[in-house]
Amino acid sequence: MSCNIDSKSIAVLSVLVANDLAMASSDPQSSDRDQSNSPTVQNSQPEPPPSDIKLAMRNMVKKGSKSLQHFGLTVAALLGVLVGLAYLTR
Repeated sequence: MSCNIDSKSIAVLSVLVANDLAMASSDPQSSDRDQSNSPTVQNSQPEPPPSDIKLAMRNMVKKGSKSLQHFGLTVAALLGVLVGLAYLTR
């Protein structure tokens, strides 16, 4: 198994480690708090909200066959409208 680590990743990790060491040496009580259940690297940016497509797909999976029934009815209705218009305008 190989591990590809570039110089940018090493630089980021070294900065994070240096920041952790600086924080630990400046406040000895914080090291007791940091060693509890908190992670060492925190994500500063919140997770973006899921897209509309992702929400629709999740909804379709949850509802199961109901979505397929509605899709089938929609296709049948559209075909009916097109056939009806073709019949009326012949």
